[in-house]
Amino acid sequence: MTEHMSRRQLPKWSGIKPLLRARPVEFNATNRRLARALTIADLRTAARRRVPRAVFDYTDGAAEGEISLRRARRMFQTLEFSPSVLHDVSGVDTTCTVLGRASTAPFAFAPTGFTRLMHHEGERAVVHVAERHGIPYALSTMGTTSIEDVAAAAPSARKWFQLYVWKDRAAGEELMMRARAAGFEALMLTVDVPVAGNRLRDVRNGFSIPPTLSARTLADIATHPAWWANLITTEPLTFASLSGWDRTIAELIDALFDPTMTMADLEWVRSCWPGPLIVKGIQSLDDARRMAEAGVEAIVLSNHGGRQLDRAPVPLSLVPEVVDAVGDRTEVWVDTGVMSGADIVAAVALGARTVLVGRAYLYGLMAGGERGVERATGILEREMRRTMQLLGVRSVGELDRRHVAIPAH
Repeated sequence: MTEHMSRRQLPKWSGIKPLLRARPVEFNATNRRLARALTIADLRTAARRRVPRAVFDYTDGAAEGEISLRRARRMFQTLEFSPSVLHDVSGVDTTCTVLGRASTAPFAFAPTGFTRLMHHEGERAVVHVAERHGIPYALSTMGTTSIEDVAAAAPSARKWFQLYVWKDRAAGEELMMRARAAGFEALMLTVDVPVAGNRLRDVRNGFSIPPTLSARTLADIATHPAWWANLITTEPLTFASLSGWDRTIAELIDALFDPTMTMADLEWVRSCWPGPLIVKGIQSLDDARRMAEAGVEAIVLSNHGGRQLDRAPVPLSLVPEVVDAVGDRTEVWVDTGVMSGADIVAAVALGARTVLVGRAYLYGLMAGGERGVERATGILEREMRRTMQLLGVRSVGELDRRHVAIPAH
């Protein structure tokens, strides 16, 4: 038997030409950087290079040994999907209903403090993206753009105001009045910060607001000149709800926040805020029942992204039992550890009405300002759609516990 041998020939231009397709040259460094980011983890890597270490660590870090955050991410990683095949998934509907209104996707931008430290465009960049994509955005009490300026930046965006209860109740009432006057739809009351968590990265970095000049700071200016130039040449860093601060964040929290807050204060908030009330920071079934009995419109199962009590319960693990117990009386949301669209799909399948993402969009903001937040949002949306299609699911409403399992420990 003779072995077949391919005949060789000199290549012709007509055969080579189709192989020489040059990619368009992108001259903008930010666009190049973001185009290379295919996942939220890629944006995190880019963010680490773009901002001072203290700023990155403030965003990326958690309390004490950071066990809570690692456990939350590990639970998402160990979930097991159960796909069903031979369904028409040519079109996928990601819309859902949150607080009685349509949202284009089952996730929202969580409230984050000191956002203009991550990038000088700050909260305005985030709310612009939220407005374009039709998803809600929550402005933090500790935000660095005023309530009124955020409202003006994105008039048609769904905006929620996140409130910490201060020792000065008059100041809290004023904030609620301002948010209502500016057209904010709902109030998000955070209840898991009676005192500051022990965020060791911040302590070790000497992180303060605003940054203080030191030998380390001067060295950092040399390695992150663009970040420092933007900080110095744009409007001074101010807060949405206070005039200024020159000490550490932990000292700020302990000085302002009220550790005596009880259920009675929930009634006080209700008396000041006529719209929907969301309570964020629920970490047990008993507390979820108390909130439902109090008539709040939504609860967020959250351990503050692992930034308060280390070894706190993993919020995702609470979703099924809390939904079964109170889901007919209040919407159940979840946060902490979300790094992909698949994570969002898994949380919704377990019963969450929507998912709050924080670090995911902040990595994008640090990597490229508003364009980076846009990139992060696009990544999450594409991952959500692809995951749903591979599960054989055509709409968010079809997702349920048949589609995901939490492996036994």
